[in-house]
Amino acid sequence: MGGEAEVVTLRPEDEPEDTAVLETVPRPLRVLPLAGLDRVGVVLVSHSRAVAEAVAAMAADLLGTGDPAPVATAGSVPEDGLGTGPALVAAAAREVDQGMGVAVIVDLDGSVGTVRGVLAAAEAHGLPFPVRLADAPFVEGAVAAVATASAGGDLSAVIEAAEDCYVVRKL
Repeated sequence: MGGEAEVVTLRPEDEPEDTAVLETVPRPLRVLPLAGLDRVGVVLVSHSRAVAEAVAAMAADLLGTGDPAPVATAGSVPEDGLGTGPALVAAAAREVDQGMGVAVIVDLDGSVGTVRGVLAAAEAHGLPFPVRLADAPFVEGAVAAVATASAGGDLSAVIEAAEDCYVVRKL
């Protein structure tokens, strides 16, 4: 062991103009992470942007690592009235997509209908694949989803963690 090895990096910092150089020049071993392909994204959909943003911030703060999974929110601002729309949901899903799927957590029934409509016309809305809607309580489900996604859970594990929050009793 020791010495130098011939290595083709996953993401070279500077590409040589002549790719034959990669075959003949010994380079030290180094592996660089592939940016953007590592965790499930989480979208929090609420009738109120302020509520969705507060829940997202709380979930990230409770995680305590400083490196939460990507989280985006979709909700209206007060001057627009309460509600959310398909364009906001689709944009949020695209924002958090890292190639591992997107979990969506919603607050109330109106948000469920909006998200279902977006999922039914996924291609028209330019959604990444896969996107799944969790049947979960909003706050607890968001915390569980962000924690599980941050730990590297796959999309099924993230959805299951969020949905399992319905069985946790507070009293």
